[in-house]
Amino acid sequence: QVQLVESGGGLVQAGGSLRLSCAASGRTFSTYAVAWFRQAPGKEREFVAVISRGGVSTYYADSVKGRFTISRDNAKDTVDLQMNSLKPEDTADYYCAARCIYTNSYSTKGYDYWGQGTSVTVSP
Repeated sequence: QVQLVESGGGLVQAGGSLRLSCAASGRTFSTYAVAWFRQAPGKEREFVAVISRGGVSTYYADSVKGRFTISRDNAKDTVDLQMNSLKPEDTADYYCAARCIYTNSYSTKGYDYWGQGTSVTVSP
C-alpha cells in the first residue's frame, strides 16, 4: 500500500505561481511512476503530468507544457508540481496518483493509488 497526500494548493492571481507537493508513505515510492491530474467543477478528471520512477522521463498535457514542471525526490518520497504563469482555467482540485509502470498517456486508468487532492484557485 502507498498513501499519498497532496499539499500546496491555494488562491493565486493569474500569472502567479504555486508549487504542489505529493508526499508518499508506505511501500517504496521510488518503484512507482507518479502523475498529477486535476478536476475542475463539473468536468472530468484530466491528466496534467507524469514522471517516471527515477525521474528521467516526464510527459505533460499540452495545456500545461512550458508552464508546469514535475519533479521528484525519491530520498524524501515526494513529487512536486511547479506551476508558473497560472491561468484561471487552471482552477481545479489537483490529485497525485501512483502506478507501477510509467506511461505517456492521458488516461486515468492503471493508477493504483490516489491522494485526496488539493484545491487550486486562480483569479483573473
